[in-house]
Amino acid sequence: MTEDGDDAPLTLYLVKRLELVIRSLMDEALRPFGLTTLQYTALTALRHRNRLSSAQLARRSFVRPQTMHTMVLTLEKYGLIQREEDPRNRRVLLAALTDRGRAVLDECTPLVRGFEARMLAGMDDRRRAAFRLDLEDGYESLASYATGQRALTNGAGE
Repeated sequence: MTEDGDDAPLTLYLVKRLELVIRSLMDEALRPFGLTTLQYTALTALRHRNRLSSAQLARRSFVRPQTMHTMVLTLEKYGLIQREEDPRNRRVLLAALTDRGRAVLDECTPLVRGFEARMLAGMDDRRRAAFRLDLEDGYESLASYATGQRALTNGAGE
């Protein structure tokens, strides 16, 4: 039962169901391009803010640094990204899209936008804007909470 006593599923459950169907559709659509949803997410993060370290890219792609390290090696192997030393810290390698990476993104993005359009098709502009705002607010609330929890956990071990 939910807080208000009805038997409706938790909002978190509904969000997870939405994420799973999106992931399934995207994985299927991206497979012919040799990409997974997580790889596509990383490439789009690089499109929006080029020259990121693996740690920065992991945070923006919602994966662990170890997972991103493997992903970066794969994307580099396939010529979708290239890495070079950070001029401010030579121990850090910064990833950037290659021309091939941009071209693959240009081919994939309309498919992904099509899924979003289908998901939002039953909503008018006002409802779409409210839906986006609600999702952003929910993310910010939980991300802030998670950061605080990590700080407490890390501080407890000192």
